Amino acid sequence: MTELEQYIHQCFNITPTEISRVGTFFQETHLKKGDFYLKKGHYCTTLSFVKEGLLRIYRPEDGHEVTQWISAKGDFVTDLASLYFRTPGRWMIQALSDCTLYTIHWEQYQQIGKLVGNWHELEKNFIALCFVKLEERFYAQISMNAEERYQLFMEQRGHLLNEVPLQFIASMLGMKPETLSRIRRKSIS
Repeated sequence: MTELEQYIHQCFNITPTEISRVGTFFQETHLKKGDFYLKKGHYCTTLSFVKEGLLRIYRPEDGHEVTQWISAKGDFVTDLASLYFRTPGRWMIQALSDCTLYTIHWEQYQQIGKLVGNWHELEKNFIALCFVKLEERFYAQISMNAEERYQLFMEQRGHLLNEVPLQFIASMLGMKPETLSRIRRKSIS
């Protein structure tokens, strides 16, 4: 069973046969460090599950870049608005390391509902879980101070600290790199 199939098994209540069928729609793809999964303004036509590697989701803003998320092993990556609503991409998605992905094209994704009888209900529940995670991130951004956001990051995704440039992490946490460095020094002492 692939990492993707294990994830599907954990998240969805579908049979092993259905898991295997869904898994056949995903193809293993590769990105080299620095390659783009998506560029702003281009249409996103794929959804991918990260088997190995790191991807940064960001947007250039007035001379600097705002990092929205760092996708790591076990995460999905896409520009959902572009994929689902067929609009130009709002995000740049770039490999921070060599990546191995399980990728499905939108047309194939739409076929899953024919293979798994209750897929639309499962999909709705999955999207609701994703929305709850986004709500939690948003709440952290507006209710926690920088040190609290850093502590939460360390609890949830601290493994990224030694793999991702600090300016990207600082941006994702809504702080300046100097603030992140100060907080890190303080937490180490």
